[in-house]
Amino acid sequence: MKDENKKKLRTIDIAYTGLSVALIAVCSWISIPLSVPITLQTLGVCLVAGLFGLKRGTVATVAYILLGTIGVPVFAGFSSGIGIITGPTGGYIVGFIFTALIVGFVSDKQSGKLAGIVIAMIVGILVCYAFGTAWFAYVFANKGEPMTLYSILLVCVFPFIPFDAAKIVIAAILTNKLRKFVK
Repeated sequence: MKDENKKKLRTIDIAYTGLSVALIAVCSWISIPLSVPITLQTLGVCLVAGLFGLKRGTVATVAYILLGTIGVPVFAGFSSGIGIITGPTGGYIVGFIFTALIVGFVSDKQSGKLAGIVIAMIVGILVCYAFGTAWFAYVFANKGEPMTLYSILLVCVFPFIPFDAAKIVIAAILTNKLRKFVK
């Protein structure tokens, strides 16, 4: 009986992970192209980590990134490849892992508490901004085009704050409403 429960749990983990990867990919394809595209990826990552917790949310996020890195067109604009990860927006994609870790951890600890999830999503997105902004600065400095921190923030962070705030609200509400249906 115990082996059957382990198998059932493993099967549901795989199913949730696959669905989560697909959700993040679909969210990445919904995009408004700017210097750094506005996508729903952060909404997808926050929702997945909020719903499925630390382990499942982080595994799904890493699987999504690995799929995109090996050539499956799951990134914004149906793009893929190592060039996306090493390009100017790669730091934001890597930052998704830390967003999933933060949101998933809090989701596991504070199941059902909307305020805690919202704060975790805000912190997770800020950490993602930090990784992405640092990587963006590094890429442009190596191209011989160094930019000031303020100019990078003007391009990579400030225009996205209102959109990410809206995505956090949507992801937090959906997490709060749907969490009771997740096994």
